Amino acid sequence: MIFVAAGTRDGREIVKMLLERGFAVAASAASAYGGRLLTDSCAEWFAHGKLHVNDEPLPRDAMLAYWREHDVTVVVDASHPYAVHVSKTMMSLAAETEIPYIRYERDLTQLPVSGLQVAADYDGAAEMAASCGKTVFLTTGSHSLRQFTEHPALRDHRIVARVLPTVDVISLCAELGLQPKDIIAMQGPFSRELNRAMFAQYAADVIVTKNSGTVGGTDTKLLAAQDLGIPVVMIDRPKLAYPHLAQSVDAVLSFVEEHDGIHQKTDGD
Repeated sequence: MIFVAAGTRDGREIVKMLLERGFAVAASAASAYGGRLLTDSCAEWFAHGKLHVNDEPLPRDAMLAYWREHDVTVVVDASHPYAVHVSKTMMSLAAETEIPYIRYERDLTQLPVSGLQVAADYDGAAEMAASCGKTVFLTTGSHSLRQFTEHPALRDHRIVARVLPTVDVISLCAELGLQPKDIIAMQGPFSRELNRAMFAQYAADVIVTKNSGTVGGTDTKLLAAQDLGIPVVMIDRPKLAYPHLAQSVDAVLSFVEEHDGIHQKTDGD
């Protein structure tokens, strides 16, 4: 069975492609919401037992147990580009168990945008954003919220957070002291026009984002900010030494076919 860390739209597309090619897939989304997206997009295969879905975080020991339970033969890492801990855990386990591992890396957004500053990490991004004005518009997701709301440099700033509209995420926003007027609960990616309208509506002085590629909507954020003359702080994508790296879905498929073998397919024999 092929294990896919599929917490992104890229991951769901890879899962669907593998299922269409006849592979059995065990996919992990690490959240109930991500799990629903997987089962909804691959409902037929899920109903027939060709797709198994995990919708909870998998620490190292739990991940190893999951791989053994599902007799995993190849690992495809299509986790979010900034989920460094997840990728490191999978690489370590794959090396330990001698299971072939490949990382799918989505494209980088490379646009000549004026007013763009690149930060090496969240701490640097918070300090850069603090120097740009009083209203900081975060488009970095919920996992890094605390690193901004509790950063000393942003103590006297207004933080507007655009996050997924789930109960857990909204509860986290409230826990961190964000007011309802400063929470935008919507699922992206968003168009250039909608980004521009939101940035203007909230009178943003600076936009903070990640380089999540076109799939993650980074290009439309940058263009919308440029339209309004608003500076952008972009957190640089982490760089890891992957043993195998693919930048296309076809490359992932070729790797799986080479390392898994036709006999492992669900329609084989």
